[in-house]
Amino acid sequence: MLPLKKAIRPTTFIESAKLKDYFGLDITIATETFQHTGSFKFRAAYNLASQVPNDTIITASSGNFGQGLAYACKLLGKNAVIVMPDTSAKVKIEAIRGYGAQLDLIDINRISRNERVEQLAAEMPEAYKASAYNDEFVIEGNATLGDELSDKSFDAVLVPVGGGGLISGVIRGLAQNKSNAEVYGCEPLLANDAARSFQAGEIVANEKEPLTIADGARTISLGNLNWPIIQSSVKDFIEVSDENIANALRLYFTLANLKCEPTGAVSLGAILENRERFTGKKICLIVSGGNVDPLVYSQLLG
Repeated sequence: MLPLKKAIRPTTFIESAKLKDYFGLDITIATETFQHTGSFKFRAAYNLASQVPNDTIITASSGNFGQGLAYACKLLGKNAVIVMPDTSAKVKIEAIRGYGAQLDLIDINRISRNERVEQLAAEMPEAYKASAYNDEFVIEGNATLGDELSDKSFDAVLVPVGGGGLISGVIRGLAQNKSNAEVYGCEPLLANDAARSFQAGEIVANEKEPLTIADGARTISLGNLNWPIIQSSVKDFIEVSDENIANALRLYFTLANLKCEPTGAVSLGAILENRERFTGKKICLIVSGGNVDPLVYSQLLG
């Protein structure tokens, strides 16, 4: 079994002159699109699967954590059971099946992901219930990305936010390396529970899974393990319209020759919403993943 830092691929840093000129900002892209399974989620999934003693792991996912866990379990000789909405991206469904995991597709209008996980856990009491974001193993795994960012002396790091596992891990990794970078949460306006929580000073949940184009951010709420990290260390949240998420996805394609999924484009979308805030700063934009159906991607490119 490989240790985590040897199992993952280092993130890819891209400095696009076209993107810098377009915004007039010092922008560096940190993209996890080339990570195993196409997103940062492999970091968390491998760390979790390699640490827990259980041979079977159950989780709910919109797709990327499911892929990461399915592949990690394949590498480690364990069994993965993945609960996903039946509306999930086909590319993510097919990848999970390809890694040999058991896939349980549900109608979220009839039963929530978490409810289905509880049902399966009752049937498989020997299994470990893994959260894609609210788990210490997840936060610890994602901290490896913060480790990598800390070497670059960024003034501001912009992070897409769904359940909060990525941003809490990045914060932890930066803090462990005594980085002074300010961390900004970037969240779809249609799924802005983290921004509302930050303003309220307590976790505020969405009533149902939000229908943003950023499918990786269709979460009900932040986790109680990552919330204290976020509350104490995030500089601010920037809410991003679906229009600007799509615009950012197109800009990555045209100016940086980078394909990403809508959730991965949210951090650049935050620049479209509020670029003046980052004038004169050395900025890191995290692209969380690149798993998007070809048809959906071509429609977004227009």
